[in-house]
Amino acid sequence: MKTKKSGRQTVCLMEPPSIIGSAAAVGKKEGQGPLGSSFDHICEDSYFGEKSWEKAESAMQRLAFFKALDKAKIAPSQLDYLFAGDLLNQCTASTFAMRDSAVPYLGLFGACSTMAEGLGLAAMMIDGGYADYTCAVTSSHYCSAERQFRAPLEYGSQRSPTAQWTATAAGAVILAAQGGGPYVTAVTTGCIRDAGIADISNMGAAMAQAAYDTINRHFEDLRLTPGDYDLIVTGDLGRVGRGIVLDLFRRDGVDMAPVYDDCGVLLYDQKKQDVHAGGSGCGCSAAVLCSLLLNGMRAGRWKKLLFCGTGALMSPTSSGQGESIPGICHAVAISSTR
Repeated sequence: MKTKKSGRQTVCLMEPPSIIGSAAAVGKKEGQGPLGSSFDHICEDSYFGEKSWEKAESAMQRLAFFKALDKAKIAPSQLDYLFAGDLLNQCTASTFAMRDSAVPYLGLFGACSTMAEGLGLAAMMIDGGYADYTCAVTSSHYCSAERQFRAPLEYGSQRSPTAQWTATAAGAVILAAQGGGPYVTAVTTGCIRDAGIADISNMGAAMAQAAYDTINRHFEDLRLTPGDYDLIVTGDLGRVGRGIVLDLFRRDGVDMAPVYDDCGVLLYDQKKQDVHAGGSGCGCSAAVLCSLLLNGMRAGRWKKLLFCGTGALMSPTSSGQGESIPGICHAVAISSTR
């Protein structure tokens, strides 16, 4: 049987799908950050006109989804598959957002790695000949995530310096078998890595090992170096996790600093906005990808991008039982040319 795999964990796409549309919808705090001008929709109301924060997250995801379709100039009925997920139990934000879309739906949970996971699967579905059009969409909401994973906002609990701010944001990407790019050229599927960290306020450190392992594997499988990319972006490790990744590579004699950044660092103004160690949540990397990164590629700022979604695969139950936080990272290579 003919395989498209290169090495242990990487797939090279023979007919790289084109990203023909992308959109990001965010909340007020995200809109006030350094990327504010690049978002498609900024809502001043954390409820997005709904009666609960959970419903608000679904509304925000729909905004990103339909805006991406509009920019791609296709109708929902033309989509062959939709890959969606979020942080809430049973991915209800995505389920309720897309229940009236009438698009074949595949629900995902990859925590903050969901956009990279969905984008990789959506691209492989097209390259495999199973679809002409696919979509990857995800979201997170600060208020709904705090209520589920930590403490309700009314509790007013203190946040540690290593804690990250869950982004109120959603991103959607439309892929097609034909188009002018950017193109998804390779996907490295990560393995679960557990650093033994159980502190839910230190997720950047919990996920850093997984990011290091997947990026290393991507380089080994494709015989590449950091210099082969204009930009390598993780999401979302924040300042703490980003520093750990840089240190891990330095131990190998590799300096990632010239080409490496993190979506959790890019989304907010660290000096003017109180986000402690940076941003997190499914919507953080999704919104940064669908604004700064893809817009930058279309404008010629970057020609080769490695988008590495990182996720903390924990739940309120596992944390309550004292379990450590397993990490995951999936890497998606995006190029301005095929």
